[in-house]
Amino acid sequence: MTTPATASVEGLLLTADRLLDGGLADATTAGRHRGACLALRTALELCVDRVLEAVTPGLSRTTGRAKLLLLHSVASAETARRAKALWSQLSLGCHYHLYELGPTYDQVRAWRTEADGLVRELSH
Repeated sequence: MTTPATASVEGLLLTADRLLDGGLADATTAGRHRGACLALRTALELCVDRVLEAVTPGLSRTTGRAKLLLLHSVASAETARRAKALWSQLSLGCHYHLYELGPTYDQVRAWRTEADGLVRELSH
């Protein structure tokens, strides 16, 4: 779960919004939806990284899955469960497979809303 130092959670959430609204790139609708999923997943990862780093410095080499498990130690069980579930859904949403349809606009919008709620909870 490492991201460039210049990335911000808020910037990534805005990027997801712009992709969903068609304001970025001349990509297909499915491509914009997958791009929004990637931006949302990265925002969630960055938020989890920040929360864990504040409590336990030096976790930068820890895997993303391990960090999601460690989240139980600094957030409520429900918040940690929601974060893991959202991360899993976004991971599926941002990968392209010939044999399945990509995420719909409504799915990505729902994930955007959930990501915003989790970012707010984890930031306080």
